[in-house]
Amino acid sequence: MRLRARLSKLGAVKLLRGTKLSGELGRLQDQLERLREEPSAEEIWRSVERARHADRPYTLDYVERILEDFFELHGDRGRADDHAIVAGLGKLDGRTIVIVGHQKGRDLKERTSRNFGMAYPEGYRKAMRAMALADRHRFPLITLVDTPGAYPGVAAEQHGQGGAIARSQAAMVRLSVPTVSCIIGEGGSGGAVAIAVADLVLMQENAIYSVISPEGCAAILWRDAGEARKAAAAFKPDAAHSLELGVIDAIVPEPEGGAHENPDDAARLLKDSLAAALSEIDDLDPEERRRQRRAKYRRMGVLAGL
Repeated sequence: MRLRARLSKLGAVKLLRGTKLSGELGRLQDQLERLREEPSAEEIWRSVERARHADRPYTLDYVERILEDFFELHGDRGRADDHAIVAGLGKLDGRTIVIVGHQKGRDLKERTSRNFGMAYPEGYRKAMRAMALADRHRFPLITLVDTPGAYPGVAAEQHGQGGAIARSQAAMVRLSVPTVSCIIGEGGSGGAVAIAVADLVLMQENAIYSVISPEGCAAILWRDAGEARKAAAAFKPDAAHSLELGVIDAIVPEPEGGAHENPDDAARLLKDSLAAALSEIDDLDPEERRRQRRAKYRRMGVLAGL
């Protein structure tokens, strides 16, 4: 905020004609405009709070509002049914799609049952089962991401958590059908990206997407989870910066105040964005779709120009 104030004052200074400072003034004005458009630390933290809001719509809230004839699938056909991941089939504007998403809980009982949206390997195996179904029947796949991260407990590790996350990503890369993912709340680490390797990745305006939580980052860098605001301002998990970084393809607008203020409007905006994204990639040849998808994710993290 101090830098913004100083640049504003500098931008108001009238330089004498004939001086050689016009280029510098132009540079400062460009920087000021960029800062005006860029979310402030306060706005970034507001996104964190809204992404975690207890009343924010979850996957099943959107399913209820945007899909018809939804039929939920249960279990991984091996060990258990992980309630942190929901999967099923439904109709979006009359077209059958497969949907996979994280599901948090509203009260303590449901949060415990759904493990606060943190999936075990069984949840990702259920997701892969739904992906295979989509590919077999040529149904588009939509995934809705909202998790602090995959469950890090001992039992999850014993059941092969890391391998399940990796296999889920590999399964998404190989799909021949159109795939669209949307970050609708928290997009936390491998637990999020396990179901987000899509042709197009959208992100709601007040969602966050990051490799670590602000509290986890603060605990590592400053040995104090209370510095979460400082950490969030540093690594910028908000939608605007995720788009700038290139890890998402578009931002889905939300009602004023956030999706929790008007879930019906939020669902309408999400539905329109998902339908538009699917129509954008519908006509691609399956092999070309896979090629473009692989190329998209290989480009991420590549530093060029050195």
